[in-house]
Amino acid sequence: MTDMVPYKSINEECGVFGILDKNSAGLGHTLYFGLYALQHRGQESCGMAVFDNHQLRIHKEMGLVNQVFNESLLDSMSGQIGIGHTRYSTTGASNLDNAQPVVARSPFGGITLAHNGNLINTEALRDFLKQHQYLVHGSSDSHLMLIYINYLLNQGKPLKEAVKEALEACEGAYSIVISTGDTLIAARDRHGLRPFCMGRTKNGALVVASETCALDIVGATYERDIEPGEIMIATLNDYYAGLELDGKGRTESVFLEGPKKEHLCVFELVYFARPDSLIHGQSVYNYRMNLGRRLAQISPDIEADIVIPVPDSGNVAAVGYSRESGIPYVEGLIKNRYVGRTFISPTHELREKGIQLKLNPLKDVLNGKRVVVVDDSIVRGNTSRNLVKMLKDCGVKELHLRISSAKVKHPCYYGIDMSQQKELIANQMENTEAIREFLGVDSLAYLSVQDMAEVAGYDAPCTACFSGDYPAGKPETVDSSCVNTAL
Repeated sequence: MTDMVPYKSINEECGVFGILDKNSAGLGHTLYFGLYALQHRGQESCGMAVFDNHQLRIHKEMGLVNQVFNESLLDSMSGQIGIGHTRYSTTGASNLDNAQPVVARSPFGGITLAHNGNLINTEALRDFLKQHQYLVHGSSDSHLMLIYINYLLNQGKPLKEAVKEALEACEGAYSIVISTGDTLIAARDRHGLRPFCMGRTKNGALVVASETCALDIVGATYERDIEPGEIMIATLNDYYAGLELDGKGRTESVFLEGPKKEHLCVFELVYFARPDSLIHGQSVYNYRMNLGRRLAQISPDIEADIVIPVPDSGNVAAVGYSRESGIPYVEGLIKNRYVGRTFISPTHELREKGIQLKLNPLKDVLNGKRVVVVDDSIVRGNTSRNLVKMLKDCGVKELHLRISSAKVKHPCYYGIDMSQQKELIANQMENTEAIREFLGVDSLAYLSVQDMAEVAGYDAPCTACFSGDYPAGKPETVDSSCVNTAL
C-alpha cells in the first residue's frame, strides 16, 4: 500500500498521452509537457516510452513529472512515436514495478501500453494467461492487458486483430494507448467510462490524451473524443501519406463487438478533470458553474452574507452559486500550494492536522458572517467536520454547507480509489439531517443524481458511486464493504 494519504479519501486514476510525429526531434519534450498537463490525474509515478526508427527507449520512476525527467533525459527521448503515463495506483502496489508504460517483446519488436481505468475480470484474465504459461509481472491490470495482446501476437495474429481480440476479453474501464515501432493505437472501453480525446498539431502530428488540456499545452487542436468501443489505429507511413494527399492524417478505426454507449464517469466532470478541459465535448468549467447554479436553485431561501469555496475543486461551483443566488463570492480559505491533492503523512498526528496543512482561513473575512461553503463532495465526513470546526473557531455566525454532487454511497470499480464502503458517511447515516448534525453545520444540501445527469447533458453518465448502478458490472468476487478487493 502507498504511504500517500489522501486529503479527501478520493483519488485520481491516471493520465495517458500519446503522439505520432514524423519529426523526431523534441518528441520527449512534447511528451513531458503533455504529462505535466495531466499531473493532476496521478502523482505517484510517471513514465514515457519512445520509438525512434523501431528502437525503443523507456524511462519511468516514482515521483512527479518534473522530478523524474530533466533536460538531458528529454533530449535523448527522440523518436517518431511515444506514449506517456502519470499514475495513481487503484490496482496494484505503488511501486516501480507497476509504473507505466508497461512494455513487452513481441514477435515484431517492442510493444508498450499505458492505461487509465480498472478492469473487473482480472482473475479470469490472469488464470487464462497462466494456463498458457504466460507469467504476469507486476500486480496491475495494465500488465494483464499487454501480456494478453502479446500472447495473441505470438499466436500469429496481426496487431489490429490481437488488440481487438484482447480488448474483447477485458471487462471494466479502460482508456489505453499502445505503441509499436511504427503504430500508435488508442482504445476505449465500450462503456466510455474514462475520458479520451484526440487532436492534431499544425504540422500534422497526431495526439491522444486523457484530457484536452494536454492537447492545448502541446499546440494540438482538439478534434473529437475516442468513441466508446473504438480502437483507433495510426501507422506512421500511412498516416502521413494521408496527410500529404488530403491535409488530414489517415487513421483507421475498428470497434468492439456488442452494444456501445457513452457512460462517462460523472465524477470526472465534478472533480477529477481540470476545469480548462473539454469532457464529452463540453467545458468542465461550465459544467461546474451550472452545478453551483443548480445548488442555489434547490435551496433558494438561505440568507447569508458570503459564499466561499473549498479550494480548488469547489471554486467554480461556488462562483455559480453566487451568481444564481446574488450572495457575494469571496475567498475565505487560502490553499497551501505546496501541498498537492495528496501529501506524506507518516504519523497519526499529521493525518489529524491534514486540513490545517492544506487550508488556512481568513479570519477577518469570516468573523461574524453567515457563510455558504461550497464543496464538491463529502466522503467519510471527517475532513468536512474538521473544516467546519476550523471555520467556527474563526467566528463564523452561521455555516451552510452545499455539495455540488450527490451523496457518495458506493465503491467505484472503474478507476477511482475511494474509502471502504462501510466508511462512507452517506452509507453510515440514513439521512441528510443525521449527516448535518455530525458535521455541525446549520444546514446541508446535496444535489441529486438526477441533477448531476441533467446538468451533464448526455443520456446516461456513470453515477455508480452515487447510485450503485454499475454500467459495466461488478467484479465477480468482491467484498461489499471494500473497494477493488478483487482487483
